[in-house]
Amino acid sequence: MSGINKVILVGYLGKDPEIRTFENGSKKASFSMATTEYRKDKDGNRIEITEWHNIVMWRNLAELAEKYLSKGRQIYVEGRLRTRNWDDANGVKHYITEVEANTFTFLSPKENGGPTVTQVPNQTVAPQQPLPPESPVPEESFSDDLPF
Repeated sequence: MSGINKVILVGYLGKDPEIRTFENGSKKASFSMATTEYRKDKDGNRIEITEWHNIVMWRNLAELAEKYLSKGRQIYVEGRLRTRNWDDANGVKHYITEVEANTFTFLSPKENGGPTVTQVPNQTVAPQQPLPPESPVPEESFSDDLPF
């Protein structure tokens, strides 16, 4: 059985997307995204915990990010974790873990127009096959005599 690598985030962009265009014309968008959760400490005080995530979008998603996304905009992102590494000029190895997005949805309106709630799938993702129709469950399989 193969593994599952899926990330789902809802948060706010920490900066405008940085767009990089490659020689073949494809684009890459990179930006940080904050997710915040609230908890209570041992004294009952509400505390805020913010995590920062590095998001990467490719091709059509990058073009949409360039056009519609900006700092402070709330989005829903689905993707997978990717870790890459490189050696700097001093030979020190660096690592970065990023969320490689394959879909996103706008959750807050953009100030100068654009879609407000639109799902944008990445065209590199294989389309999902429709589920087979469900067979009806016979009514006699339900029972009010539950063992608990």
